Amino acid sequence: MTYGGHFDVDAKKEEVKTLESIASHSDFWDDINNANRINKKMSSLSKEIQEISSYIEQVNALKEMLNLVDIDKEMLSLVDNELKTLTEHINKFSFKTLLNGKYDSYNCILEIHPGAGGTEACDWASVLLRMYQRYCLKKGYDFEIIDELKGEEAGIKSVTVSISGEYAYGYLKSEIGVHRLIRISPFDSNSRRHTSFASVSVIPEIEINNEIEINPNELKIDVFHSGGAGGQSVNTTDSAVRITHLPTKIVVSCQNERSQIKNKEQAMKILISKLSNLKELEEQEKLAKIKGETLKIDFGSQIRTYTLEPFKLIKDNRTKYERSNVDDFLDGNIDEAIEEYLKLGINK
Repeated sequence: MTYGGHFDVDAKKEEVKTLESIASHSDFWDDINNANRINKKMSSLSKEIQEISSYIEQVNALKEMLNLVDIDKEMLSLVDNELKTLTEHINKFSFKTLLNGKYDSYNCILEIHPGAGGTEACDWASVLLRMYQRYCLKKGYDFEIIDELKGEEAGIKSVTVSISGEYAYGYLKSEIGVHRLIRISPFDSNSRRHTSFASVSVIPEIEINNEIEINPNELKIDVFHSGGAGGQSVNTTDSAVRITHLPTKIVVSCQNERSQIKNKEQAMKILISKLSNLKELEEQEKLAKIKGETLKIDFGSQIRTYTLEPFKLIKDNRTKYERSNVDDFLDGNIDEAIEEYLKLGINK
């Protein structure tokens, strides 16, 4: 039996051979970023080959068991249970076929900004931050806060996070947009119900390359004291860096490193990612105009409502996904909502 598409082991092996041939060239490491991308691709393909081969072996073993002449009810029950487990694993693996976008396999930069509403909105932004942190922990992703501005009383005014892991951008791009919270405010002495908003943006983390040219004269670079957590973690020098790209007015900052040089490198990396994302959007808009289409921009839209009072309900406005266990969702178990969004993308 042959297996095609995402389960075509032979095609994946051939792709690995091609990449290994490229990696064997003497000048392979001259372009470190490209070399890292190729090595990452080879590692991912090798992992997929191993996983698919394991599934094929299990399928063949189950077929042999079913072909036994003296198979009994107990054996049939065992095969049925094994088949159910195997089907779940294969469905989970095949779900990756939905992650076929240009940047889906990339790491990502996630930002959260509270909307109007003062302390209530800042607190909501911190709840979302915890939700994504818990989600990344469950996925095995690296989650690093690289810039954070605390709220005056509670919560956060803004936060920038670097997230690294397999298909990090592919999964988390589903969270782009405005998130709405309805609850009894813990900051209202009269226990009134409040509605708060926070925006989430996610961009692929692009390595510094020649596609995006930045004129140093178009950059305004400021250094300042990092707003650390206190004690030994506070920087005693002006190590935090803020970079403003004057033509686009894009501002990025980094203060998680003790070294000003490292903070600048990280800030430049984020700037490159933002400029690359901006370029991608501009190209999409141009193509839409040529085709006479109306380009749908989701960045400023309300994507999901989290209701805690008078009842509990999560509702995604794009997919109509609903869930009553809000506490579990806010604890990082958001896979179902993400998967519904990715499935919806197939039909667009």
